Amino acid sequence: MRTKPLDNKSKPPMKNLLIGILFVTALGCSNVENQEKTYDFQQLTDDYLQVFWQQSPEWASWSGLTQYDSILTINTPVYLEKTKATCDSLLNVLESYPSEELTSLDKIDLAMMKGMLYWNDWNTSTFKPHEWDPSETNIGQRIGIIMNRTDSLATKLKSLSVLLSKTSGFYQAGLANLKTPSKPHLDLAIQQNQGTLNYLTSLERTVESAAISAAEKEPLTASISGTKTAIEAFIKGLESIIASGDYRDSRIGEELFEQKYKYEINAEYTARKIYEKALAEKAELRRQMITISDTLWNDYLPEDSKPSDSLLMVKKLIDKIAENHVPRDSFFIEINRQVKELAAFVDEKDLLTQDPTKPLQVRETPEYMRGIAGASITPPGPFEENGTTFYNVTPLDNYTDEQAESYLREYNDYILQILNIHEAIPGHYTQFVYANKSKSLIKSILFNGAMVEGWANYTEIMMLEEGYNSSPEIWLMRNKWHLRSVTNTILDYSYHVMDLTQKEAMSLMKEDAFQEQAEAEEKWIRLTRSSVQLSSYFTGFTQIYSLREEIKAKRGEDFNLKEFHEEFLSYGNAPVKYIREFMLQN
Repeated sequence: MRTKPLDNKSKPPMKNLLIGILFVTALGCSNVENQEKTYDFQQLTDDYLQVFWQQSPEWASWSGLTQYDSILTINTPVYLEKTKATCDSLLNVLESYPSEELTSLDKIDLAMMKGMLYWNDWNTSTFKPHEWDPSETNIGQRIGIIMNRTDSLATKLKSLSVLLSKTSGFYQAGLANLKTPSKPHLDLAIQQNQGTLNYLTSLERTVESAAISAAEKEPLTASISGTKTAIEAFIKGLESIIASGDYRDSRIGEELFEQKYKYEINAEYTARKIYEKALAEKAELRRQMITISDTLWNDYLPEDSKPSDSLLMVKKLIDKIAENHVPRDSFFIEINRQVKELAAFVDEKDLLTQDPTKPLQVRETPEYMRGIAGASITPPGPFEENGTTFYNVTPLDNYTDEQAESYLREYNDYILQILNIHEAIPGHYTQFVYANKSKSLIKSILFNGAMVEGWANYTEIMMLEEGYNSSPEIWLMRNKWHLRSVTNTILDYSYHVMDLTQKEAMSLMKEDAFQEQAEAEEKWIRLTRSSVQLSSYFTGFTQIYSLREEIKAKRGEDFNLKEFHEEFLSYGNAPVKYIREFMLQN
């Protein structure tokens, strides 16, 4: 049975773990050793989630728990201290729980719950992003979550009215927390909050035409106006920091990078090890690309002499094939067309069971989310059974003709198909549909980035293996795309640990990985605004593909690809190393 949050009527009297933890935290005590430990595991999980929702109302809101929509976390020093004390208290209880009595599936939940608390402690006490990453202070996505609900407009606006009345303190705390901000994150925070200002302006028009009473409109209009004022002051403060030069670059160094990889990726590798595996994979992919290019050369460049430099041959051939792409004004139309084609192919090959009742909508990336990736997925939470998954695509409106052509050459007729497999079907969209149906709510909400990105990367090669539009050209471009994922790992580690320069990064992307100028420029920006996340793709892919091959070898003729996919996806968003252990046991 899926767990669900407890309401007040369902809490057991006096011995509820949540009450105990919040009580001792209020007393300033982080020791709960006297708390009763013989909890039913389901009760323990429910109580954990109650603490989790209260500490992370933003996450609760995304999950579809509308009662948290109007609650806003303000990261004052006092709040951060209380949060740490609460998490430490809960961790003490989880550490002392008799795990030997649990099923294997429940052991995964326990490990994931503890993992989140370990990460929270490290993030708050050691990594401290609130001191250097102002892009964490942005109300835009929270507004978007609420406005994208299927509830009535009046209901959504009522929640927003309360939420937005608290944003002054939210933005003031965000600015006050900054000590040594990173220049790339200052730029990102300004860009995304400018997008939020634009969103609020459109929200004002929505409120003006909404069928709600004047008594409801007045405080909401005032809250929106106050939020815009708070954002403008926040942006002005960030611009003052930039003008003063009192900032640093965004490199986090080897020690923090290894720690972050450990807590966020949660794989059997170290960051250094996956970097080394990426270097080896890069060499193998380029070998394969040379072989394919050699066979295709005369089909595309029969009048040209084949270069003796094998990598130059690959680049010239890719450049020629990349001329085949959709027109600038047809980009969104083609994505929508291909998504339907992908769904039909998955059904035809019976690769997994799909749920056509779960809506998928291709849209322009909201302005408050731009500045990181050109394409992404925003799924609904597990409590939004009828929620829409948004496939976000950044429009090319602000590109020059030259930039747009470079971008479209990168996302040419072949790679655009790979992108849609990755983001939509059977990649991210499909995986989140399955995750939201997991029997364990813990496995639905505490998602592991390497599992999520690894699955999307795995589906790219799997679809081609099963014959999707199979041709030498699409295999060449799939290898180019996968080389990009591999290069992401190399870039990530090299930038944060080895002081990779922009010039070196551009050379690595354009010359070694055959990327277009527009893609390389955007990836450099993304690289400086993130850490470890770019390593999640190749890590997860390596784990999942090797797991499939190992299980295929063990099961022999009994191996069924659909069964593998559905069994793997049934574990929600759990780290692959836990899924692997359980699947191999079976």
